Amino acid sequence: MLALAIKLVLAHAIGDFLFQPYTWVQHKETHKHKSKYLYWHILIHIVALIVVLQFNFQYWLALIIIPVSHYIIDVIKLHLNTKMNPRLLFGLDQLAHLIIIALVVKIYQPYMVSISLLFQPKTLLFLTCLLGVTKASSIVMRTIISKWDLSEYNKDTTLEDAGAYIGILERLFVFMFIITNHWEGVGFLITAKSVFRFSDLSKAKDRKLTEYILIGTLISFGLAIAFGLGYEYISSIIE
Repeated sequence: MLALAIKLVLAHAIGDFLFQPYTWVQHKETHKHKSKYLYWHILIHIVALIVVLQFNFQYWLALIIIPVSHYIIDVIKLHLNTKMNPRLLFGLDQLAHLIIIALVVKIYQPYMVSISLLFQPKTLLFLTCLLGVTKASSIVMRTIISKWDLSEYNKDTTLEDAGAYIGILERLFVFMFIITNHWEGVGFLITAKSVFRFSDLSKAKDRKLTEYILIGTLISFGLAIAFGLGYEYISSIIE
């Protein structure tokens, strides 16, 4: 089952990312279902499937279902392109393709999917910690550091919400390093962030920005470490 799933995902990656130039994407967005590149795109998916499946035509149903569904999903995406957030639309598009692949794998090699697995204590704990190191930690940090006013620093030179996204990503990395027992990764991340932050600190007019960055960094890493250690401890109790 796993081998077939990997082959189908590989074929999808080849067709959707490796052999789809950006000029094709632009042409499709402009001409939608009338774009010739949409059909070239589907043809590439068919060829990729045939090659990855090693010309084994016992999977003929996959060679029909996946390209046809891919065409339908892509047409829907192209027509929604100007009506939805492009990042959300991209995510939903890829999710739809992966669901189709999962259904095709199930046709050839039936497997059980139990919703009850989502409600296992360890799964719920993991989801809770993920929520904690992302959204909850962001709110906690914003509440703590809101007492300091740094409006004197020009925000026009920074990307919108970049700091929040950086914080979420760094906490996710720290959390995953801890629960996989790779503490050296935490040290590497702290070092990497220090290097990138050096220019900010060296350009600071006074100690205020330096202290602000250090406080934010320590709180962010502290929360991630707390959630990581908490996950490890509670997981050992559950087991």
